[in-house]
Amino acid sequence: RPDAETCGPTSARVVSVIDGDTIELEGGQRVRYLMIDTPENTTETECWGPEAAAANTALVEGQTVTLRYDVECEDDFGRLLAYVELGGQVINEVMVERGHACVLHIPPNGEDEVQTYEALEFEAQQLDKGLWAVCDPAPCG
Repeated sequence: RPDAETCGPTSARVVSVIDGDTIELEGGQRVRYLMIDTPENTTETECWGPEAAAANTALVEGQTVTLRYDVECEDDFGRLLAYVELGGQVINEVMVERGHACVLHIPPNGEDEVQTYEALEFEAQQLDKGLWAVCDPAPCG
C-alpha cells in the first residue's frame, strides 16, 4: 500500500457531491469511490442515478470525511481513488448495502475487500433494495 500522504489528503471536507460515486473535496480534488459503481446522472440519467446521487449527498455533503487509499491512487481521469469513511462507516459499503451501487472491482485495488462488497451486493439484490427493486435490467453490475 502506498503511504497515504503520497496519494492525497487523509481527511477533508466534502464541498459537493458529483454523483453517487464521486465527490469533490475542499481544495478542488475529486474522489472516485473505490469498489463501487452507481448509475449515471451527470452525462445521462440512468435508472436510479438521481437516487444514488441524493443518497450520497445525504451521507457526506458538508461533512469532513476520512480517506483511505489502496494500491493505485488515481484513475485515468486524475481523480483520487479512495474508501470514504464517516462516523465509523465506510460510505462505499453503505452505498452497496442500501442498493444505491453495484460492485466494481478493478484490480489491483480492492483485492482484500472484494468478498465483503460482493456479499453486500448479493444481500441488497436478495432484499430488493434500491435499484435492484426498480431497475430492469440493472444499470450496472
